[in-house]
Amino acid sequence: MSKKTTDKQEQVMDHGSMKMDHEMKMDHGSMKMDHDMMMHGGQMMHMGNLKQKFWVSLILSLPVLFLAPVMGLDRALISWEGGASKGLVILLFDALLYFYGGAPFLKGAVAEVKDKKPAMMTLITLGISVSFFYSLYAILINNFGHPQTAVMDFSFELATLILIMLLGHWIEMNAVMGAGNALDKIAALLPSTAHLVTKDGQITDVKLTELRTGQLVQVRAGESLPTDGIVAAGSSAVNEALVTGEAAAVTKKVNDQVIGGSINENGTLTVKITKTGQNGYLSQVMEMVQQAQQAKSKAETRADTVAGYLFYAAVIVGLIAFFVWLPQGLATALSRMVTVLVIACPHALGVAIPLVVARSTSIGAKNGLLLRNRQALEATKSLSHIFFDKTGTLTAGKFKLNALVPANGYSKQQLLGNLAALEANSSHPLAQAILSAAKAQKLQLPAAQQVKTLPGVGLSGQINGQQYLIVNLGYLMKKRLKFDRQQVETWSSRGNTISFLLDDQQQILGMMAAGDQLKAGAQKLITKLKSQGITPVMLTGDNQAAAKYVADQLGITDYHAGLLPADKQQIIEKYQHDGKHVMMVGDGVNDAPSLATADLGVAIGAGTDVAIDSADVILVKSDPHDILSFLSLAKLTNRKMIQNLWWGAGYNLIALPLAAGVLAPIGIILDPAVGAIVMGLSTVIVALNAMSLNEKSL
Repeated sequence: MSKKTTDKQEQVMDHGSMKMDHEMKMDHGSMKMDHDMMMHGGQMMHMGNLKQKFWVSLILSLPVLFLAPVMGLDRALISWEGGASKGLVILLFDALLYFYGGAPFLKGAVAEVKDKKPAMMTLITLGISVSFFYSLYAILINNFGHPQTAVMDFSFELATLILIMLLGHWIEMNAVMGAGNALDKIAALLPSTAHLVTKDGQITDVKLTELRTGQLVQVRAGESLPTDGIVAAGSSAVNEALVTGEAAAVTKKVNDQVIGGSINENGTLTVKITKTGQNGYLSQVMEMVQQAQQAKSKAETRADTVAGYLFYAAVIVGLIAFFVWLPQGLATALSRMVTVLVIACPHALGVAIPLVVARSTSIGAKNGLLLRNRQALEATKSLSHIFFDKTGTLTAGKFKLNALVPANGYSKQQLLGNLAALEANSSHPLAQAILSAAKAQKLQLPAAQQVKTLPGVGLSGQINGQQYLIVNLGYLMKKRLKFDRQQVETWSSRGNTISFLLDDQQQILGMMAAGDQLKAGAQKLITKLKSQGITPVMLTGDNQAAAKYVADQLGITDYHAGLLPADKQQIIEKYQHDGKHVMMVGDGVNDAPSLATADLGVAIGAGTDVAIDSADVILVKSDPHDILSFLSLAKLTNRKMIQNLWWGAGYNLIALPLAAGVLAPIGIILDPAVGAIVMGLSTVIVALNAMSLNEKSL
C-alpha cells in the first residue's frame, strides 16, 4: 500500500462526520435488518405505510359505505337509483380497496401459507377476499344477469373489514415503540478510519475495509480501536466496558489482546491486526443479535393461534355448508358458504388485542415502562428465571471510594487530598470516585504539577515540590514493596480496585479501594422475585471476586463471572433448551445478544443504544425494581387479552353453525343482518373491556 491515499480516499477523509455504509463497515451484507419494520403474524409491515394506507383507504371506502347496501339489507345510506352505473362505481372502489388497503394482509397471508402456519393474516385475507370476489359476482349478476332474486352484496363488509383491520394494526404499532437498529448501533462503535502504519513506518489514514490481517495500526489516546488485534508496541488503559461489561479500564501492554470498539484512554498503542470484517468481535456480536431477533420474531402470539384455529374452522364449516345446501341450488349453497366465511373474520378480532396493547403501553409509559414488542407481555406468563447483568443493572456502574487506609503518619484527609490533586484532570472512573469523595468533604486541593500518565502503572506528579506516585498492586509486586496483604485481600474480595499513593522514596503513604455499588432497590427486587417463585441469575463480564461479593449481598446463589457476550447467550439458550422461560435484564453492548435471545429482553434506560434496541421493554428510570411493576402490568394485560379474544372470536362457536344452517330443519337460520349486528356489538364490547384496564393494581 502506498504512503499516500488516493484522491478519492482524501475526499472521504475530508468529511470527518461521514460514517461508512453499514454493509461496507462490517461486510456482512445480509446481516442488515430493517428495524423500521414491525413484526405481526410472521410478516413485516411498515408503520408509516400502514398509517398512510388507512387514511387513503378511508377515503376510497366512502363511496362504498354510502352507496353499497349493508349485509342483508336492501337499502344503502344514500339512495341512488343508478342501476349498472352505481354497481360499476361500487365495484371500482371495491377493487381499489382490496388491492391497495388489503395489500399488507394479502402479502402476509402468502408468507403464512408458505410457512404452513395460517394465522391472523390468512384469516383476514380469507374474509376480505371472499367479500370482494363474491361482491364482484353479485354486482355483475344483479346488473348484467337475470337472477330470480337479487344476490347479496358484501361490499359494505369489505370496506369496513379492511378499515377496521388497518386501524387495529396501526393502533398497535403506534402504541409500541418503533424498533431501532441495534446492528447499526454496534457498527457505530467503530471509527470510520484507521491510522495504518506502512512498511516504511509512515502513518496514513485508510478506511476500515482496506485493513488486512497482519497489518499494524496506531491507536491514539481517546480513540476507539478499529479492529481486534494484539498490542505490538506501547501500553495504555483500555476501556472495554461497552463491549465486555468490565467496569474498570484494563491495562494493555505488548502481546495483550485488544477488542475493536473499545476505547484507548491514555497512551498510544500500535496494534497488530488479527481479525477484520466478519471475524471481528463486534461483527460476531452483531451476528448473534441478528440470529436471536429473527428467531424471536417467529414466535407465535396468542391472537395468531386463535386466528389459525378460526381459519380452519371457517373453511371446514363453510365447505360443509356448501355441499349440504347444494341440493337447494348453487346460488343458495354459495351464499351460505360465503356468509360463514365472512362472519368467521369478525371486526372485533382486528381490534381485540391492539386496543388492549395501546391501553397497556399508555399505562406503562406513565410508569416509566416502554413496551417495544407486544410478545413481551405474553412472554411473562410462564416466566421462571430472570437473568441480570451486574454492572449498570444491579449495580450503579459508577465507582465509589469505599476505603482510605493511610500509612506512615499520613491522615485520611492528607491522603485523599493528594490523591484528588493528582487526579484532578483525569476522566478515569477511579479518578472520578476520588474527586467525588474529596468534593463531598469540601477539601481544598493543592495544585499538582507535571502530572504524567505511567502506562500500565498509574500516574506521577508534584505537589508543593514533592514527587508522588499513584500506582497499582502490580507495581508494588514488581518493586517488591511491602504492603498489608490482608487489607488488600479484604477489599479486593469485595470487588474493589486497589491503588496506592507513594512518595519519591517509594514509601507507601496509603491505600485506596474503589468499586461499584448496589443500586437502591436491587436487594428488595431480588427478594420479591424469589417470593413469586422466579429464580434470579447474575451474568457478568466482571471478575469472580466482584461477582461473588455482589451476589452474596443480594442473596443470588446462581451467578456466572468472566463472561463474553457469546457465553451469556449460551447460558440463556441452555436454560431455554431445558424448557425454562427466561427474562434478561441488561444495559451494555455485551448484553445485546442475550437481550435478543431471551424470551423477554429488558433494557435499563441509562444503558447503551445497542442494548435498548435489542430489548423488548425499556426501564426509563433505570430502576430494576420497575421490573415488578412490569410483571404486574403484564399480568393484567394478559387477562384482558384473553377476555377480548373470547369476545372477539368466541361468538363464532355459535355464529358459524347458525350461519351454516345447522338449525335450518327447525326454521332457524342466522340472517346476515343479524350477524352484522352481532359483529358490531362484539367490537363495542372489546373496546370497553380494553379501556377498563387501569394502573390501580400496579
